[in-house]
Amino acid sequence: MPLTNPKVLVAATAAIAALALTACGSGGGGTTAGSGNGSASSNKSLEVFSWWTSGSESAALKALVTTAETQDPGLKITNGAVAGGGGSNAQAVLQTRLQGGNPPDTWQSHPGAAIKQYIDAGALADLTSVYTDNKFTDAMPKVLTDASSADGKIYGISTGAHRGNVLWFNKKLLAKAGVATPTDSYTVQQFITDLGTLKSKGISPLCVGAKDAFAPAELFENTLLGITGAQGWNSLTTSNDKWNSDQVKQAATYFTQLLPYFDSDASASTWDQATGKLAAGKCAFESMGDWAYGELVKQGAKDGTDFGYVAEPGTSGTFVLVVDTFVVAKSAKNKDAALKWAATIGSKDAQIAFNKLKGSTPIRTDVDMSSFPAYQQAAAKSFRGDTLVQSVVQGEAMNPQFQQSLDDAVTQLVANKNVEAFVSALKNAASQG
Repeated sequence: MPLTNPKVLVAATAAIAALALTACGSGGGGTTAGSGNGSASSNKSLEVFSWWTSGSESAALKALVTTAETQDPGLKITNGAVAGGGGSNAQAVLQTRLQGGNPPDTWQSHPGAAIKQYIDAGALADLTSVYTDNKFTDAMPKVLTDASSADGKIYGISTGAHRGNVLWFNKKLLAKAGVATPTDSYTVQQFITDLGTLKSKGISPLCVGAKDAFAPAELFENTLLGITGAQGWNSLTTSNDKWNSDQVKQAATYFTQLLPYFDSDASASTWDQATGKLAAGKCAFESMGDWAYGELVKQGAKDGTDFGYVAEPGTSGTFVLVVDTFVVAKSAKNKDAALKWAATIGSKDAQIAFNKLKGSTPIRTDVDMSSFPAYQQAAAKSFRGDTLVQSVVQGEAMNPQFQQSLDDAVTQLVANKNVEAFVSALKNAASQG
């Protein structure tokens, strides 16, 4: 599950900088195994900090921990996961700990703009040797390695790639309403029409876990990508002067046309609760990254029988990257164990065990996918062959300030349906750099 509150991350930047100064003042980068009074080497403990607490997330994390403890005998991992808020609660706790000079040994982030905050503050350990010693660069896409790098050094190791642009549907509810199964040529206009048909038949059309601010923002992001295409998306996210364009206005207009079809308690539901409704046959569609797949399976729904999936309308051939990445604190209490954890994450065994349960795609392109379920095989094919683009909503494509502005603007758009005010807010946010 991705990070969803960049406001906390921005607020934490000063705290991270203070932490970095503390680390530098202590003699250059924290305690490593075998240094200091020897307690680090004798205590092979490691705190792993994340926001993975839903059913499928917890199971996947447990598999990763088991693999790490098997590969590094004597290691004892403490699960520091913090529940709630789609990651925002965890980030608040992380901020406090960074400010207090007590960082977790290793914590969850994302490549791109999200990890850059920590790199710029000098808070992270260099993981380049982990990649070199284990030949990870030969098996991992350069675009992702580069997104976790600065000045020739690599600072993050990724567990798996989620696809953000997936439209999930309950097959039985579509059949009941006489709605045809969506295909890769599905358009947003057809989607809106089908939602109207479902509503007219008394079926809740669209589950949205709007209690997590990222969920409606992700629905907008996917709608926008369907209009811009990958090339237009990259142009939009690398400029500061196109966020009030006709394409953005069109996407916002389509988004407002989706609003009447949100389920009645969307504002009180988290993303995984919304996914649970789809699994239970209580709503027909959900636009959500494929961390929803692991949750659907965890709740007993069967791929191809109970639920199906298709790329978000207009986005076939594009894979929106939402990549879970771990960093290691420069001042990790047990640096040696933390580096071994990073090596475990990149190993084939861990990539297989973790991603099967999480619903994501192994970062390593040399992993044999034949033992994976059909959905994940299809996602891996897209990841390895389609155009990869980074997500704004998940803090990868643009800076955290704009990410927060997008969340806020979408929240306002849901409330007032004012497209002109919406694009004006995005234009102003982008102009701030």
